[in-house]
Amino acid sequence: MAFWRKNELDYEQMQHLIEQQPGINPNHLAEHLGVAPSTVQRRLPSMEEAGYLLFEDEKGGLWPFRKNR
Repeated sequence: MAFWRKNELDYEQMQHLIEQQPGINPNHLAEHLGVAPSTVQRRLPSMEEAGYLLFEDEKGGLWPFRKNR
């Protein structure tokens, strides 16, 4: 089992918040999720591996792309 599969619910929640608030800063995302900012930073590469594609703008805001399955 791929590492990201056991965290898929966390990734779905992150993706949902990013879709609801496009351009959200990772620190604000962490606040909404009730986790440390380092947790969000650690999850972002695994989210990409899981097919959750995000774009980070020049100010560090996160923007959604569609999920690939």
